[in-house]
Amino acid sequence: MNYIFLGATNYSKDLLLFLIQNNFIPKAIFYIPQNYTITINKIKQKKNNSNYADLKQVGIDYNIPTYEVDSLDNRKLKDYEKIIYKLNLDLILVLGWYYMIPTGIRNLAKYGAWGIHASLLPKYAGNAPLVWAIIHGEKKTGVTLFKMDNGVDDGDIIRQIHFFIKNTDSIKEVYSKATEKSKEILKEVFNNFENLTFNAQDKVKIEVYPARNPEDGEINWNDSSVNIYNFIRAQSLPYPCAFSYIKNKKIKIIDSRIVDKDSSQHIAGEIIIKEKKVLVATNDNFLELGYISDEIKRYKFKDYILINNLLKEIFHSK
Repeated sequence: MNYIFLGATNYSKDLLLFLIQNNFIPKAIFYIPQNYTITINKIKQKKNNSNYADLKQVGIDYNIPTYEVDSLDNRKLKDYEKIIYKLNLDLILVLGWYYMIPTGIRNLAKYGAWGIHASLLPKYAGNAPLVWAIIHGEKKTGVTLFKMDNGVDDGDIIRQIHFFIKNTDSIKEVYSKATEKSKEILKEVFNNFENLTFNAQDKVKIEVYPARNPEDGEINWNDSSVNIYNFIRAQSLPYPCAFSYIKNKKIKIIDSRIVDKDSSQHIAGEIIIKEKKVLVATNDNFLELGYISDEIKRYKFKDYILINNLLKEIFHSK
């Protein structure tokens, strides 16, 4: 099968290498640089891909032509239309990508452009589906292979596989589950290409979620302990992490656990010691934070608080 691969993330790299190792070699790789430009509401914005992987190097390693795509002049996907046309494609495979694929480009492949979205569409269409699912406390999600249409993740569904989110899973574990299920779908579909079915989505039911930026990770300590716990694990490493401030110093929070004790006698965000544990009050119970980072170094939260004499301080907004 003749196909090209479009990607920009570690997820993209894992799946691209999986395909190559299973002898499904793309005719070309299109990639987005780590620092790229995207147009939102007609305004160009600079973005940094915190989950970036170097697909150009993969192309070099396996002698596959590579092309950079950005929203700058002469680097958009449509600027490569002649190159793509000459490849006589069956498929455009889009895995971990940040731009819409123009109709004219999709039509250059016999079977159009397909993507894998890390949710059970039509739920959690749009951006950061795994992060949003964990933030909302979902117990189950999945991956969906679909044919791209003109909207956001709204094309025909080809295949779906679900998996469960454990209460102890951080984004790292959920991301890994999504990657493994994506490999399962790709292997099945590439080996059974002629017998696929396409099922239209009910577009009324599509839920499109917005992109998340690092500044969206600020914690609201007036929320419940469960919601804050989910918020922290949804954005943990390798993502930028949830954060708050102590004495105007930004603290990234890597992990936490809920301590089911009434916190009503304390201010939300207050740091206390109770039964030899250093805890943070929420609006109902406490959280015991595990590891934190101050942008320079990682610490155990308890050690950091005691060494710096920060008991009774209150986490606050900037």
